[in-house]
Amino acid sequence: MVVLASRQLPVELEALAERIVAALQKEADNFTATGASPRIELAALQVTRVIDPGNQLPGYEGVWRNARNDRCGTLTINSDNSFYAEYDLFCPHPRDPRWFVEMVTAWGNEDSLRSEASLVTAL
Repeated sequence: MVVLASRQLPVELEALAERIVAALQKEADNFTATGASPRIELAALQVTRVIDPGNQLPGYEGVWRNARNDRCGTLTINSDNSFYAEYDLFCPHPRDPRWFVEMVTAWGNEDSLRSEASLVTAL
């Protein structure tokens, strides 16, 4: 990928990005203790425009960072508007102590959006 100047998402991708963020937020709310889920906001996403070397079309890569400036989530929107997003939670499962919630993810395209939490066995 060739990285171009940093900027915000184009207006035509904002609705898609909002749907993705809403899906991540819903999963985070479902897999954290009541009131403990992070606020996943599109406005906090740091976006960079990239060029796919395979087809020379633009796509976008975004990063969410926490208060310590650590990367805590990513969003990639490809030139065909397919996407993949993840946001780190790193918390115990709120209802089942056998599980630990690593992250929430969302993927798909303009017509199909899927999301889930990534669980690992608690130690």
